[in-house]
Amino acid sequence: MSARYDCADAQQRDEGLTAAMTAVQEGKLVVLPTDTVYGLGADAFQPDAVTALLAAKGRGRSMPPPVLVGTVRAASALAESLGAYGQDLIDEFWPGPLTLVFRSSPTLQWDLGDALGTVALRMPMDPIALDLLRRTGPLAVSSANKHGKPAATTAGEAQAQLGDAIDVYLDGGPSSDNVPSTILDLTGTVPRMLRAGAISIDDLRKIVPVIDLPTPDPQPKLSPADRRAAEAIAAANKAAETRTTAKTAEAAQPTDTVAESAAGGETDDSGTEPDD
Repeated sequence: MSARYDCADAQQRDEGLTAAMTAVQEGKLVVLPTDTVYGLGADAFQPDAVTALLAAKGRGRSMPPPVLVGTVRAASALAESLGAYGQDLIDEFWPGPLTLVFRSSPTLQWDLGDALGTVALRMPMDPIALDLLRRTGPLAVSSANKHGKPAATTAGEAQAQLGDAIDVYLDGGPSSDNVPSTILDLTGTVPRMLRAGAISIDDLRKIVPVIDLPTPDPQPKLSPADRRAAEAIAAANKAAETRTTAKTAEAAQPTDTVAESAAGGETDDSGTEPDD
């Protein structure tokens, strides 16, 4: 039988955090608020718990969950290296809605699914989530919804979808923002955008000058939310190409004409992919 705690009440919040910590230690599932949508969490180091998380969502091992951390030190311990840009991105955007993909430390004893030696890490800007994470350590967390269904923005919505498969629901009130985190892959030489989200490309480029924005498959099998995110990335690509073309044209003009030319703009991106 699930238990739900209203974290607006100080006593229930403390009781709920204690119950959630105990549930996680026992390999059970919890729902928690984050700074994007509600998350479904399990102990990242208990393979059976991660398997139960994927089963509750209706997902397979081919879609491993991200890992939320309560401290930057925890993230550093999980990643083989933060690379050229990891620390600067963390300093600028954490805690917050930016998920960073790193090569995972080879010493880790865990099984998140078919992660191919990588791990997606994020430190959320939510006091309840951070309090729980600092009690439990890293949690495998995906959005609290059935795969393909709308992401839950309240504990009630999460409970309606997931029911008694979850041991503890921490109710932190409605989510302040239903836009998911931006996902940036740092495992290659050039950082690669995997999902458009709450942090815009313009903001990321203040830290990372060059970002690979992949062109979506002409015939992708995407949900409507995924398709909107892919279209946002394609629009950003097109804007970047327009800007480059404009600069090339300016360079070919006489000096007095170049001075009168206007620079092209670049669009921001956002996505509505359900999985946080």
